[in-house]
Amino acid sequence: MNPNLSLFLKTAYYLSISYFSYLMILITIQYIPINFDVAFLNIKEEAIAKKHYQIAFFSHVYTSIIVLITGITPFSTFIRTTFSKVHKTLGLIYIALVLFIASPSGLIMAIYANGGIYSKISFTIQAILWFVFTYLAFSYAKNKDWEKHQKFMLRSYALTLSAISLRLFKWMIVGTFELPPMDTYRLVAWLGWVVNLALVEIYLIRKAKK
Repeated sequence: MNPNLSLFLKTAYYLSISYFSYLMILITIQYIPINFDVAFLNIKEEAIAKKHYQIAFFSHVYTSIIVLITGITPFSTFIRTTFSKVHKTLGLIYIALVLFIASPSGLIMAIYANGGIYSKISFTIQAILWFVFTYLAFSYAKNKDWEKHQKFMLRSYALTLSAISLRLFKWMIVGTFELPPMDTYRLVAWLGWVVNLALVEIYLIRKAKK
């Protein structure tokens, strides 16, 4: 690939992730301090009445920004080679948050997902794959198999980015089609992570061929 094009794509990638992370921060701020009568929770009255859902929801929301940000920098070759301790520390924070908070809380939230059984199945699969990919990335790093570590970190972060891509697909569909709200939600529940994962797999296949 042309070096200038590669630099442009990398810059565009980091800028877009930074921008959408900023938008996620704005969403998160709505729930600080803990507030049950705001935004998404207004349509989750039955679920939010349950204590375990409250714990899952707020732990998931509060860790989402940290996971997004700590997941960006480990993919930087510059940070990985020049600041190896920073790379390792941020990677461990990312892995710990996903394995112990973000993925388990996402699995609990999946059980109460809007959109019926189709959305629940989608979010359940996503939460399980998120845990498995992240754990494998950690396991391969411990065994110093850096190639497989990087592949599974890419897969893990693709699922992390579903928090952004889900909202992006929703915005695109609502602006293009006139679908009932729940039909839109069922659709983006799958698109939000399946498309991300497919793009990563295509990238890895093309990289392997080269």
